[in-house]
Formats: sequence, C-alpha cells, structure tokens
Amino acid sequence: MQNPEEPRLPRALIVAVQLDNVDDVEFESSLAELADLAKTLGLEVVGQFTQKRSSFDSTAYMGVGKRVEIQQFIEDQQTNADRLSQADSQEAGDAVEFILVDHEISPSQALNLEIEVGCEVMDRTVVILEIFHRNASSHAARVQVEIARLTYMAPRLREAAKRAGPSGRQRSGTGGRGTGQSRNQMDSRKVRDRIAELQKEIDAMEANRDTQRSQRQTQTELNQVALVGYTNAGKSTLMRALTGKEVLVANKLFATLDTKVRTLHPESVPKVLVSDTVGFIKNLPHGLVASFKSTLDEALNASLLLHVIDAGDPGFEAQLEVTDKVLAEIGADTVPRIRVFNKIDYLVDATSEAERTAELKAKYPDCIVLSARRDEDIAKLHSNIVQFFQKDMIESEIFLPWSAQELRGEIFASCEVLEERADAAGAFFCLRTTADVLARLSKLSDDARLN
Repeated sequence: MQNPEEPRLPRALIVAVQLDNVDDVEFESSLAELADLAKTLGLEVVGQFTQKRSSFDSTAYMGVGKRVEIQQFIEDQQTNADRLSQADSQEAGDAVEFILVDHEISPSQALNLEIEVGCEVMDRTVVILEIFHRNASSHAARVQVEIARLTYMAPRLREAAKRAGPSGRQRSGTGGRGTGQSRNQMDSRKVRDRIAELQKEIDAMEANRDTQRSQRQTQTELNQVALVGYTNAGKSTLMRALTGKEVLVANKLFATLDTKVRTLHPESVPKVLVSDTVGFIKNLPHGLVASFKSTLDEALNASLLLHVIDAGDPGFEAQLEVTDKVLAEIGADTVPRIRVFNKIDYLVDATSEAERTAELKAKYPDCIVLSARRDEDIAKLHSNIVQFFQKDMIESEIFLPWSAQELRGEIFASCEVLEERADAAGAFFCLRTTADVLARLSKLSDDARLN
C-alpha cells in the first residue's frame, strides 16, 4: 500500500512491438530504458504489453487483439480504482492515465490508439521531449526544447484539428497534459512563425557563443576536453571531480541539458577547460540532436573527448554504438578520444570489480576504468589529460626585457617554466610550451624589445 504522505504518481503502461530484426536482448534493453525515462518523468509504470510482429500496425501501432487486451486491462484498473474510491481507500484513483509507446509513431496511430484504449498516448519521442522541457534551466535550453517540441507537434496538431471537424477542438493525445488546443490557438502558420522567431533567438545566441568560444580558445590555445557519453553514465559526477566545482549530480536521465565549462583542477600547464554535454540515448529525436547542437558543439570543438561509459551496465556496447553514431552525425568522430569506464565501484565486490576491469582492459586496451568518487582514480585521469595536452610541448628559451615584465604572468600561465635567470637587460625563461604559444610569446617579446 502506498504511503499516504507520499504524492501519488500518475500510472502508465508501456507498450512495444518487437520487430523481426530486433533480438531479445536489444528489445529488453529498450524497454528498460523507457521505464527509466518514465521514472525520470515522474510516472509509475504498472505493467507492459509487448507483441512480436513483422511490422507495426498501420492503424494503431499494435495488432487488434493486443489493443483489446490493453483496453480490458485499463478498464479493470479503472473499475478497481472506482471501487476503492467508493470505499474511501487511501489507494483510490490508481487508474492508468498514460500509454507509453516504445517507438515514434505517426499522429494517426497515436490518436487511434488513444481513442481505443481511452488513455493519453505518449510515444518515446514525446517522453524524451517532455523530460527535456522540464529539465531545461537556461533560456537557451528552453528555446531549443521549444523548437524541437513545436517541430514534432505540428503534424500531430494538424491531425487533431482535421479530426475535430468544424468545432476545431480535439485532444492531440501525444504531448502530455495541456497540448490539445483549438485550431484558432495553434494552427500551422502560427507554429511556423513561432519556430522562425525562436530560430532567430538561437542564431543570435550561437553568434554570441561563438564569440565566447573564440575568446576561450585564444586564451587556452584550444586546450579543451569534452565529456560525452550515454545519459546517466556519471558525466556530471566526473565533471565535478575533475574541476572541483559544484555541478548538478542526479541519478536520473538527462540531468544535464546546459553546457557547463570549467577549468581542470588542479590547474595545469597548459591550462585545460572541461565541458559537459547533454547525454546521448537510443533513438534520440533528430530534432533534439539539431536543437542541442550548441551543447554537442563543445565536443566538436574539443581537442580531446572523454567518452564516459557505465562499466556496470550490461548494455554498454549498444550505448557505445549510439554515442559513436551521434558523434559521427555532428562530425566529432575524428576528435581524439579516451574511453572512461565509470562506476566500477557499483559492482558487487572487489573480485567482480577486478574481473570486470581486466575484461574491459582486454577489449579496450587504451581505456581507463575508474570510479568518479575515488580521489586516486581522478588523479590518474587528471594525469592522463595533462599528458595528452603536453605531448606536443617543446623546450625553448624566451628573453623578456625589463620593460615588458607584464608578460611574466602570461608566461607562467601558459608555459611550464623550467628555469629563470636575469641580467641587466631583462629575464631569460627556459620553458616548455606548445609551438603556437611559443610563437605568440616570441612575437610579443620581439615587439617589446623593438619598442
């Protein structure tokens, strides 16, 4: 029995069709992922209905017989809820409210299924869109999510309006509560105009972001590492450990939607920036890949990617494929990458942890296996990152006249100073740095001598 002090969660059913080309492991993994998405959305999954078919039913996704089973289950749940309500039970009102479909389906399929079973239907894409909508905190993220939602909802609103007839009112059934609107309120033209208006905002924000990124790159000579990987793999925990800065850490899908950029801590030479990105997921809606290109651009513009993977997840190989596919879509598949298997401490005991580490090292020789909660593991990863950015550093000497000593701070910030000596004319620095930084500092030194 539910604790009367706890708020009652809306109840949902998961329904899914297993196509002939999908094996049982992949199918079960997808169902488990949808259940996690439902949990993140604040829904209680009370059952699931599955069916094996060669193709989706063109009318309402699942076959007629299976739809009748679902309808009967929902009616029984409603009857039981009504009975409990009449008895003034604490569990009153526990009827099914949502059907969650583990695929993206057409507007007509969604509406037909909703009409038959008598519950609001949310396909996989809508569930993800709704999570993004609730979790977006910055103005940029909210605008990007609204574009994706409007783009996805436009044909569904047209279908609802078409069925509504002259009255112009019909529940859309596929966008969560409150999406059904009159044709006068939300017609196709208004949707297009709103998307265009929002896109102008995005373009302006991207121009400003490009300027900020250019300034960061000038200051750090492109020394940036981006965290990428499946949602809930522990990227935010790792981000906090690497930078010493507080960031949102939550055990739920899509906890991070906004780009965060922090300095690697302890600071290194050269200085390195660390950025987090939105997590990937199977069948991430293309509209969201496009809308969140600004966060994924951090991966595209990075010099190094940390591909964070949940070491204890039995489906991690499929997740690797998803991440690789999305990175290829944005052109970031050529960026150097370190595979970081995280959450190794979540395994049952030390023996299983050691065995798992050995397995992963054998299959991915260059990977790093760690727990983001262990200081010694983070220190090792920190060392690997610094070594990557120091591999192209060269030793040289720069002379700085006394008239240009204001450049000392920049030298110590961007170079590893091995030795410093001075004479009557100025200071000599024996240092290690990259060729680009050396060329820039040499030019500044030459200009100072000439002046």
